Amino acid sequence: MTTAEHLETIDRLLTKEFPREPVRTVDSSSGPGFHLVQLTRTAHFWDDDGSGRIEAADQISAEYGALTQAVTDRWGDPQIFSLGTLKDRVFEGEEIPQPWTDLSAATDHVHLWRAAERWLVACVTQHDHEDPYLLTAAVTVVDPP
Repeated sequence: MTTAEHLETIDRLLTKEFPREPVRTVDSSSGPGFHLVQLTRTAHFWDDDGSGRIEAADQISAEYGALTQAVTDRWGDPQIFSLGTLKDRVFEGEEIPQPWTDLSAATDHVHLWRAAERWLVACVTQHDHEDPYLLTAAVTVVDPP
């Protein structure tokens, strides 16, 4: 997908109503107060020399940079929000609202913009070191914890 297509997806999320009950698909989840969507993913990288991992990281980094620049052009400078302490808080049993729990399980930080009454989040996620990188966006009314 292109940056323009990513922005179209984000625009739809910004106006889409939130469901009353959680809904999950292969590449998205929504629930009360949030939408979380996978915009694109890298190919799997199973080569022995590690070059595929570097190419995948370069690819997703370029797409992430283009997306964050396009969103910055529209909504202004982002906040860089660290999720490191959220992982600890979840591990210690604290109830962290969605989408922040899912995001903190898959990335260390996000770019965060205030878009009218909603927060817009962009990040690169990876659930396991063997999994592909995912360019991810979220829209939520739930303030960062």
